[in-house]
Parts: sequence; structure tokens; C-alpha cells
Amino acid sequence: MAFGGRKIYKSPAELRLMLEPGRITAASLAAVRAAIRPGVTTLELDAIAEAAIRDAGAVPNFMKEPGYIHTLCTSVNDEVVHGVPGARVLEPGDILSVDSGAEFGGWNGDAAFTVVVPDPSRPEVVAKRQALADATELGLWAGIAALASAGRLNELGGVIEDAVAGRGRYGILEDYVGHGIGRSMHEEPPVFNYRVRPGGPEIKPGLVVAIEPMVTAGGIETHVLDDDWTVATDDGSDAAHWEHSVAVHAGGLWVLTADDGGAAGLAPFGVTPVEPK
Repeated sequence: MAFGGRKIYKSPAELRLMLEPGRITAASLAAVRAAIRPGVTTLELDAIAEAAIRDAGAVPNFMKEPGYIHTLCTSVNDEVVHGVPGARVLEPGDILSVDSGAEFGGWNGDAAFTVVVPDPSRPEVVAKRQALADATELGLWAGIAALASAGRLNELGGVIEDAVAGRGRYGILEDYVGHGIGRSMHEEPPVFNYRVRPGGPEIKPGLVVAIEPMVTAGGIETHVLDDDWTVATDDGSDAAHWEHSVAVHAGGLWVLTADDGGAAGLAPFGVTPVEPK
């Protein structure tokens, strides 16, 4: 079945082929997370992710975006998404969002996390930024869990918005949303992180989406920096970004880019993931 003229539902065999690129994407992010510390550059993190992906026999799919030459997007402090790795040195207390993706066997994975670099000298700053990261992650998992019970994809936006709002006065970007994923990293349909008119495609076996709330500590207006990639907040407020690629199948749902299929993140919502067979 198609949505907007494009096929969006995968067969059971295709879903199984998406397991490995998801696992490789997760492994690349785990390697990067282990290396994050004050003094490391974002380009060094990029090299770690590239090595993890290529050593697994996969290709960094961000490099297939025209004009982009890196494995990761690394967004620091007021940068929301699409930050370009470079000579920037991470400082204590920075809030860093890391986005990675791998292509394996012609299929794609895409995921992101946000972390606060430790800074014992500024506990208030760390706590505020950690709260933002936690609220964004909660929105992600609430949206993933909703796939188990919602009828239409657009219902997830309201669930994500309510989960984030329950943690404080945060802004959810509207100019950037989640997406379908499969043979291409970015496919139909869009996945909204905020409340929209009900509808969208039916949530049923074969649907694979990348859910990715992008949340700020202030306003939602953004601009693109001179590198033509990095998206930053207009008001200079901090930002966070979390993402997972998720498959819906006959047995339930499975978070393709989580080592445990999403078991830990979904447990508070009473949802148990089931691996596609």
C-alpha cells in the first residue's frame, strides 16, 4: 500500500533485512558515547563512528546525502540537528546530540542520542541540560510506545508533545520531523513530534519509521549556520535530539536501533518489544 504515491509498508522479509543496519547504527552510537569526554573533538567522534560502521561491513549513510562528507551529525548546545563534525573541542557541561546512520545490504538505520558532558563545577547547568535531554528522550519513548496502540501515525504527535510538556516549558521544533526509513534513509511518511490533525497512514505490520523529537529549552525558531547544514536556535537556547528507527510487524513492534529492541525504554509504558521473525 502506498501513502503519497509511495510504498511505505515493508514485507516480513524486508523487515528482517532491516535488523542488521539497525544493530550497526546502534553499535556506532555506543562506540561514540563511550568516547565522549571533555577535550575530545567532534571530528574524533566522527572517526570512531565511521570505523565502527565500516568494520561491520556497512556504509555511513549520511555520506550519501549530496555534499555531506561525515558519518555523524554532532550538534552542541544551541545547535539542534545536522551539526557538522570538526575541530570543536567538547567542554565540560556541553550538551551534545549525536546522530548516526548505517546502510547495510541496501537497507538503512538511523538513530540519535543526547548527552551532557560532565562538569562537577557547574551542577546547576548540568542539571538543567540533563532535564532537557531527559524530556526529549521521554517524548521519543512515549511516541514509540504509542505505535503499539494507536490507529494512525499522526496520533503520535500529540503523545510526544504531551510527554515533553509534562516535564517543563520546552519548545518542539515544527520545521523538522521524523520520517519513514527503508531502502532510503528518508522516506514517506512524515512523523510529527507535535499535535496535528488526526490521520496519516494506518499503523499496521510493515510500517517502519524513524521517530525523532527535537526539543529546545526556549523558542522553536531556528536558522542554518554558514556551513549550510547546522541548525541552531534563534534565541540561543539549548537543544536536544533523540531518535530511533522502529518496525511494526505482525508480532508487535521492534526498535531496530536499540540493542535490546527497546525493552528498557518501553518497559515504563507496559510495552514489550518482539523481534520480527
